[in-house]
Amino acid sequence: MNKSIMILGTGSSVGKSVITAGLCRVLKQDGYKVAPFKSQNMALNSYITRKGNEMGRAQVVQAEAAMIEPDVRMNPILLKPSADKMAQVIIEGKVFKNMTAMEYEIFKPELKEKIRKIYGELSSENDIVVIEGAGSPAEINLRKNDIVNMGMAEISNSPVLIVGDIDKGGVFASLYGTYELLREEEKKRVKGVIINKFRGDVEILKPGLKQLEDLIHVPVLGVIPYFDIQIEDEDSVSDRFKNNKKNGEINIEVIYLPHISNFTDFNIFKTFNDVNLRYVMRGGKLSNPDLIIIPGSKNTIEDLVYLRNSGLEEQIIRLNRKGTTVFGVCGGYQMLGNSLKDPYMTESRIESVNGLGLLNIETVFELEKNTTQIEGHINENGNYINGYEIHMGVTTLHENVKPLLTIDKSLGEDVNKLDGAVNKTKTVYGTYIHGIFDSIDFSRSFINDLRIKKGLDVFDREDIMSYDDFKEKEYDKLALLIRENLDIDIIKNIIDEGIKND
Repeated sequence: MNKSIMILGTGSSVGKSVITAGLCRVLKQDGYKVAPFKSQNMALNSYITRKGNEMGRAQVVQAEAAMIEPDVRMNPILLKPSADKMAQVIIEGKVFKNMTAMEYEIFKPELKEKIRKIYGELSSENDIVVIEGAGSPAEINLRKNDIVNMGMAEISNSPVLIVGDIDKGGVFASLYGTYELLREEEKKRVKGVIINKFRGDVEILKPGLKQLEDLIHVPVLGVIPYFDIQIEDEDSVSDRFKNNKKNGEINIEVIYLPHISNFTDFNIFKTFNDVNLRYVMRGGKLSNPDLIIIPGSKNTIEDLVYLRNSGLEEQIIRLNRKGTTVFGVCGGYQMLGNSLKDPYMTESRIESVNGLGLLNIETVFELEKNTTQIEGHINENGNYINGYEIHMGVTTLHENVKPLLTIDKSLGEDVNKLDGAVNKTKTVYGTYIHGIFDSIDFSRSFINDLRIKKGLDVFDREDIMSYDDFKEKEYDKLALLIRENLDIDIIKNIIDEGIKND
């Protein structure tokens, strides 16, 4: 196996994913062939590879930072929660089965050799693998069957850096406590700690850094300041759901569903100076937006019931009748129809439910999941779009609705398949395509239609940076931030030295 470094954290949402992405870009810039890896990812934010395999979007972001194509081997195990104690288990990009938390805990030892083999393949093809852990390695109740934190460090024989989030408070206690709860052989792998999301003068922090180093005998490799670089978040627990108010003329409100998936579908709107993006959280209400978006969901029927019981359904229908445009993506598209039927109970325990009735369509859930990358065009104006499908429903269109788009390629093969729907008045739209708004021709055209509706001038497409170009700039910003605040030379030495077996 080639060289590696593992990024662990004192808990979830401390910045492991983004620091892993930043190190991938730094090492790529310095001439290494580098790949990310996370053995097990629990997230509803997923992606479909060119080969039709499903993986966590965090490793897609890290692959983009490393300037390589996403590969399902970078995230061989994906868990998609569907209830408090239940998740869909996806192995090497394909659905395995739904399992309870206890069933999965018992099953994990069977995955260890599979993970070892997959990691070995990926490692042999790259100079360095940057491995991300999950949650905290100090979850001592999960130590026995661990395959994602110190268990993965053992499989890959990797040196470890531990990240703590000072913005949460108690960073010294969390770093010290995490380290002290490790076994002695695990402590030997820890070669440095990183403090993330610092606000203020680092000089005031230095006495604490020295005391921490004296206590754990591990160097602090840097303090990363709090930053606002537009890199996708791994989890739906994110500061990015705070209002994105820019005094833009177009207001978009996204319903934050209890089982929201692929929330990054709408990140592109944060790059539009004329758009304000707001997420309507639990207990919140819609204002008077120009566009309401109902996103994807891992449990569409239960989230539809949530819309109904929370009063959001009534608000959506009332605003749409007044002329507000509504757009549904995947599960949100299904909710817009007349009915949703789940005869096999693949997503919930509810067999049938009425939809919002804004589109004259019906959806039936099937047993097999559709996972494919696509290219296509919008039927009305020919705008190119690309993205991916992740759904188990088949939707039938009835009178007074037309297909929104045509899929020209699926998994690289030529097809001619209709998708989505739009009503006669062009106030309700739906599609199964995740990432459709990342296609700048479509998203800019769609926002321009909203501008025309309000009597505003439109923006030329030529004046807008593509989303891919925008992300490249953000990855470079992140790499610069990492270089300026971490000791990269020491990190490279740690990678070069690896873990010497006694």
